[in-house]
Amino acid sequence: MKEYLPMYVEAAILTLRLGITGIIFSLVIGFGCALAGYYKIPIARQVAGAYIELSRNTPLLVQLFFLYFGLPKLGIMLSSERCAVIGLSFLGGSYMAEAFRSGLEAVDKSQVESALAIGLMHPQAMRYVVFPQALAVSVPALCANVIFLIKETSVFSVVALADLMYVAKDLIGLYYQTDEALLMLVIAYLILLLPISFAAGWLERRLRYAGFGN
Repeated sequence: MKEYLPMYVEAAILTLRLGITGIIFSLVIGFGCALAGYYKIPIARQVAGAYIELSRNTPLLVQLFFLYFGLPKLGIMLSSERCAVIGLSFLGGSYMAEAFRSGLEAVDKSQVESALAIGLMHPQAMRYVVFPQALAVSVPALCANVIFLIKETSVFSVVALADLMYVAKDLIGLYYQTDEALLMLVIAYLILLLPISFAAGWLERRLRYAGFGN
C-alpha cells in the first residue's frame, strides 16, 4: 500500500480538480436555469426545463460515452478531461437548478414587492433581497449535490482518465491485490468527502444561527 500511495495521491488530485471544475460550471448553469424559471422567461424557461429532464434522466456514464465515443463520429474530438468536465457539468447543472429553484420559491413575493416599492430595480432586489435568502435555503441541497457529484467522478475511468477508480482497477487487474486497492480507494474518497461534509454542516449551522432559512 505504501508503494502505490503516490499513484492514489496523483489520482485524487486529478479527481478533485475535475470535480471542482465541473461543480463550478454546474452552479453557473443551475443558477441560470433557475432564473429562467423564476422570471418565466419565454423560450429560455422551456429550454431549461427540457435540459433538466434530459440531464436528470440519463446516467453520467451514458453521457460520457456519448461525448467520448459518439461525438468523434460527427467529427468532434474532445480530450478525456474535457469530456469529464462537460459530462459532470451537464449532469450537475440540473441538480443545482432544482436546488436554486427551491430556494428562490421560498422567498415571499411580498419581499420583492417591498424592495421595488422603496426604489430598488429588479436586479438590485435579486442581489440584495432575494438571492441571500434563497442561497441560505438552498445550501443543504447544494452541499448534498456537491458530495453527489464528487462521488460521480468514479465513472471518469471509462474515458481513459487515471482517476481513483482507474488506479484501483488497474492495481487489481495487474497484481490481484483487491483488498489493498479497494481499501485505499475507500480511504481516498473519505479524505475527499468528509471535509466537504463537515464544512457543509458547519455552514448550515452558521446560517441557522444567523437567522437565515427560517
